Amino acid sequence: MEYKITNAYCKRVWDDLSARYADQGHFLQAAGLVLQTISPVVDKMPELEKTAVLERLVEPERIIMFRVPWTDDKGVPHVNRGYRVQFNSAIGPYKGGLRFSPEVGLDVLKFLGFEQILKNSLTTLPMGGGKGGSDFDAHGKSEGEVMRFCQSFMTELYRHIGADTDVPAGDKGVGGREVAWMFGQYKRITNAWTGVLTGKGLDFGGSLIRPEATGYGLIYFAECMLAKMGTDFKGKTCLVSGKGNVAQYATEKINQLGGKVITMSDSSGYILDEDGIDAEKLAYITELAASKARISEYVKKYSKAKFFAGEKPWGVKADYAFPCATQDEIYEEDAKKLVANGIKLVAEGANMPTRAEAIAYLQANGVRFAPGKAANAGGVAVSGLEMSQNSERLSWTREEVDAKLKNIMTQIHDNAWNTAKEFATEGDYVSGANIYGFLKVARAMMAQGLC
Repeated sequence: MEYKITNAYCKRVWDDLSARYADQGHFLQAAGLVLQTISPVVDKMPELEKTAVLERLVEPERIIMFRVPWTDDKGVPHVNRGYRVQFNSAIGPYKGGLRFSPEVGLDVLKFLGFEQILKNSLTTLPMGGGKGGSDFDAHGKSEGEVMRFCQSFMTELYRHIGADTDVPAGDKGVGGREVAWMFGQYKRITNAWTGVLTGKGLDFGGSLIRPEATGYGLIYFAECMLAKMGTDFKGKTCLVSGKGNVAQYATEKINQLGGKVITMSDSSGYILDEDGIDAEKLAYITELAASKARISEYVKKYSKAKFFAGEKPWGVKADYAFPCATQDEIYEEDAKKLVANGIKLVAEGANMPTRAEAIAYLQANGVRFAPGKAANAGGVAVSGLEMSQNSERLSWTREEVDAKLKNIMTQIHDNAWNTAKEFATEGDYVSGANIYGFLKVARAMMAQGLC
C-alpha cells in the first residue's frame, strides 16, 4: 500500500526503511501507518530530525536471537529458534509478550514490538516496548515436552530480562501454564523472586482481572467510542472473531452491557448463532478452546446455529465488529462487506488484524475504527498493574483492578480523541493514538540524548 507521508523527514525515513526491510511486510505496515499519521506533528517539531528520533524509533535497541534445544518424550533432540526484540526503553523497561507459534520470526516480532512502544505509551504507565518468542508449535506436544521447551527457552532468555530491564508476558501460544514454567526456571537460575514475568498465577504474584483484561478493556474502549456517537451496546448485534481469551471476555462484557454477540471463530471457520452467544453458550466455547477442539463442535450442541467452514464472519449483518483472533483478518474485500452490512464500529482486539487498505476503506465510509494499540491495550495495562503490585508486595482486589483498568481505557480513549481533534480529523483514532503515543516517547528520547 502507498502511504500518504507528507513530511519530508518522515518520507526519507520511510524510503530507507522500506528499502532495507522489503521482506518484512508486517513491520513495514506498522511503521508506515505511524509515519503517515505523525507527519503533521513532525512538521511542527524540527528538533526531531536534529536528534534523529525517527531513525532511532524504527530500529530496535537490541535484537537477541538464540537456539532452544529440547528433547521430546522419546529422548529425541529438537532445536527451535528463540527471539527477544527489545525495541525501546525510553519510558520504562521493555514490556511485551512472548509468542510461541510457527509464524514467529523477525518480521512478526518487529511489528509487534514496534506497536508495543506506542501501546505501552498510551497506557500512561512507565513501560517501554518489546516482544519475543519462538517458532515452537505446542500442538501435538505433551505437557512434559512443552515444559522442557519453556525451561530451555528461559535458560537463555533469563540473562537478558529483569524486573527493571525487560518484563515479558504471555501471548499467542503462551498462557498461564507456560508463564509459570518459565518463571520457575528463572527463579531457579537466579535464586531471586522478582516480578520478571507478568500473567503469573494468583498464588505467586499474578493479578486479578489479568485474564479478562484485554477483552474487557476492548469493550470499555468501545463503550467510550459509542458514547461519542450518542449510543451504546443495548440491543445491538456484534460480530466477534476468535474463540480464545480475548474473544471470550469481550463477548462476556458485551453481554453484560446488553449487546448480543452472534459470531465466534477459529482457523477452521466461524459459527453464526442468531439467538446470541449467551453465558451458557460462551462457557461451552471456553471448554472447546481449553480442549483444543474446533469451533464447529458448537453446532452439534446448539443445532439452530450454523457453521461456515473456511470463512470469516465479516459478511454477516450486524452493528459492531470486533476482530479478536490474529493479524491479517480483515482485508479490503472484507471491509467492503462490513460497510455493506451496516457495521458502524470496528475495534481491534487482536494486534493489527486489519490491513492498511481496509482501515482506509472503513474510515472513508464513515465507520469508526479503533486500532489495536489503543483498543486492546487493557492486557498490557493490567500487566503493568501486576508489576506495580509485585514491586509493592501487594495484591489488589478484583474490584480495584477492574476500576483501574476501566479508568486507563477511558484515559486512552480520551487522549486519542483529543489528540485527533487537535492534529488530525476528529474521530480518527488511528491518528490520535499514534500521535499521542509517539509524542510521549519522542520527548523522552530527546531528553535522554543519543542513546
